[in-house]
Amino acid sequence: MPKNKGKGGKNHKRGKNDSEGDKRELVFKEDGQEYAVVEKMLGNGWLAAACADGEKRMAHIRGAFRKKVWINVGDVILLGLRDYQEEKADVILKYTPDEARLLKSYGELADSVKINENDEGEGEEEDVDVEFDIDDI
Repeated sequence: MPKNKGKGGKNHKRGKNDSEGDKRELVFKEDGQEYAVVEKMLGNGWLAAACADGEKRMAHIRGAFRKKVWINVGDVILLGLRDYQEEKADVILKYTPDEARLLKSYGELADSVKINENDEGEGEEEDVDVEFDIDDI
């Protein structure tokens, strides 16, 4: 029986945890682009986003991002606006929380934008302590 010489399988596709994302240069918006915050995941590669210009748009996650870059509610993204459809856009880039904080400090994002840190237990849910005795039940 021959040996497997090719690289493949689930573990190879997953890749190594490189820290190249930290070295990424900050990307600012250009003409035909807009900053947005994800409001709701709609499924099938679509999401509802609140843009910085006050509009609410449906955005499509392009193929290069699917299953590679995970986008969640509250993430700051860069949208490419469509000339032929005002209410739809395409996701170009997802900003990390550090990059979003930098954009906010440079004045690119409004102060009302909340940056999702994805930290567990930070203001999301309150711990409620309920004391009872098993004999009372």
